[in-house]
Amino acid sequence: MTLMPMFPLGMVLLPGGVLPLHVFEPRYQQMVFDLLERDDIPEFGQVLITRGTETGGNDQRAEVGTVARVLDMEAVPGGRYALMTVGTRRIRVNDWLADDPYPQADVEEWPDEQSDDPALPDRLHASHRRVRDVLGLAAELGDVSDAVADTEISEDPVEATHHLATLAPVGEADRYRLLTAPGPIQRLDVLDDVLDDIEAVLRFRLGDTEPR
Repeated sequence: MTLMPMFPLGMVLLPGGVLPLHVFEPRYQQMVFDLLERDDIPEFGQVLITRGTETGGNDQRAEVGTVARVLDMEAVPGGRYALMTVGTRRIRVNDWLADDPYPQADVEEWPDEQSDDPALPDRLHASHRRVRDVLGLAAELGDVSDAVADTEISEDPVEATHHLATLAPVGEADRYRLLTAPGPIQRLDVLDDVLDDIEAVLRFRLGDTEPR
């Protein structure tokens, strides 16, 4: 059993993604305190809340998540904490323990399936270009900053697909689909499918139905 403190949220963190957190609930304040007491790197699991709210408990949670590594931590007045974390690797939840004093779960790591598909580099290049194009459309509408469209991705193919999934302006349900894709090729397949719908909506909002 690998026991890990967990932080369910109404969003999806992917490996390589950055997650700032403002910790104010007493149960998570205790979690941060316990992390500080440990000698190893402070990490916790983050999963999507599929039903319910982020505060109070009694929520339903996804079974696949991401390990969040704490990069920076600052105590703020009122016993609260400001954290800066980054997603590092995928995990599956085998079993949830009682939320006492905070959510914890028995988890196992879930590495991406490796791909030797010779078309992967070209697929990555095409998907990166398409994500930039879609972000450009979103920037025209003021939905995102122009700078986001210029973000670079990793040279590692698995990490690159996670970076593209993080950059793409998608909803949390679709981001979860991207997180749970078995490997990089399947993740690019999902991304292409999701971007079809997003691009159509953005072009409709811009009054532009013709591909550029």
